[in-house]
Amino acid sequence: MDPAEFRRRGKEMVDYIADYLENIEGRQVYPDVVPGYLRNLIPDAAPEHPEAYEEIVKDIERVIMPGVTHWQSPYFYAYFPTGSSFPAMLADMLSGAIGCIGFSWAASPACTELETVMLDWLGKMLNLPKEFLAGTEGQGGGVIQSTASEATLVALLAARAKILKRLQAENPGLAEPEILSKLVAYSSDQAHCSVERAGLIGGVKMKKIPSDTKFSVGGEALRKVIEEDKAAGLIPFYCCATLGTTPSCAFDNIMEIGPICNSENMWMHIDAAYAGSSFICPEFRHLLNGVEFADSFNFNPHKWLLINFDCSAMWVKKRSEIIGAFKMDPLYLQHDNQDSGLVTDYRHWQIPLGRRFRSLKMWFVFRTYGLKGLQEYIRKHVSLAHEFESLVRQDKRFEICGDVVLGLVCFRLKGSNALNEKLLKAINNGRKIHMVPCYLADSFVLRFAVCGRTTESKHIQLAWENITEIATEILQELQQ
Repeated sequence: MDPAEFRRRGKEMVDYIADYLENIEGRQVYPDVVPGYLRNLIPDAAPEHPEAYEEIVKDIERVIMPGVTHWQSPYFYAYFPTGSSFPAMLADMLSGAIGCIGFSWAASPACTELETVMLDWLGKMLNLPKEFLAGTEGQGGGVIQSTASEATLVALLAARAKILKRLQAENPGLAEPEILSKLVAYSSDQAHCSVERAGLIGGVKMKKIPSDTKFSVGGEALRKVIEEDKAAGLIPFYCCATLGTTPSCAFDNIMEIGPICNSENMWMHIDAAYAGSSFICPEFRHLLNGVEFADSFNFNPHKWLLINFDCSAMWVKKRSEIIGAFKMDPLYLQHDNQDSGLVTDYRHWQIPLGRRFRSLKMWFVFRTYGLKGLQEYIRKHVSLAHEFESLVRQDKRFEICGDVVLGLVCFRLKGSNALNEKLLKAINNGRKIHMVPCYLADSFVLRFAVCGRTTESKHIQLAWENITEIATEILQELQQ
């Protein structure tokens, strides 16, 4: 494909993408395929000779689209949103064309410097404490990780390296394996499974702190477990607090947890993967109060800030503590400016070496929408969630199972878990809308998350009609 054909094919693909998104609600939101469907639709080996581009494009609809779950559909209410916007897509095209691997400043100065500035821009939108911003003289700063799971792991490994260094400095005779065997980290029993997995990868104990009736962890519960562990000879070193839990969008009390972590010299990481985007709105910024106690903070602009995956923003107060955990400096990666104090080499901030030019997406989106436009988008989703909540509350057969703070509504039919499992299965089998469940206090609960960029009130109304029709059918069957 030469540049002339690329121009033509590129315009055709943009048209295809625009048509796909413009007409997405006409597609069945969840695919009707069985495992292994795709293997039978394509050859079992790559072609020996070039194929016509037209044949490849034809196979998008024949092979790919039948197996796509349409996350951008206004009838997709599962998990949490995944961001998408035309400016972000265009930025991704440019990133792919530039094709740099920005592991160091020298590998592509613009890739590194734009990321540093974009994380400062976003930090200011969130009104983060200045300690988290790089600026030109700050000790902190931000980095784009692939996912919140990766940010949680990076924070845990940095905390582990920090405590090892401190304890061995205080007690030179202590061996690393002895220290590691006593380290213990904490998270809420409502925290995402990736937090527990970070403990597994990091080779440390990860204890779940019991949450209260609001599915939140407070200071008293954390302190109790810490005291018990210290009495047992363990060494508390890390706590991951969650703002906007996956099951119910609950918020740990970081105003209570934070001072405890600080007094115990424990690293506090805040995972706000979904909810963090909302903190750009003044009316939701109070949910982040207490971030000043944290050592690191993370959320996913690729969830709810109109930036396509992947773009997970992470900030640290002291970047030296991240760099100290991950720094490797072979000759082939060194460059003249690395010790100048003027540049950042992001390879020291992450697990992989290579990294894409992801900050372009932030730059395009922030400039195209502006802070006001992004705030309006968040507020619209929250309003739609409250509209759905109101519909649920009007039907006495249903109950709401947690505070509706942002864009997630947890609800269920009054009755057994089996009844609600049957309801969700019937809804998803109908494939008009798509949802996933969770357990809250041993109850099987349906999660309704406003996800699509183009979701409107009419889609909320149609979704509720679908839910209530199926619920009526199931309840009538039980009565018979």
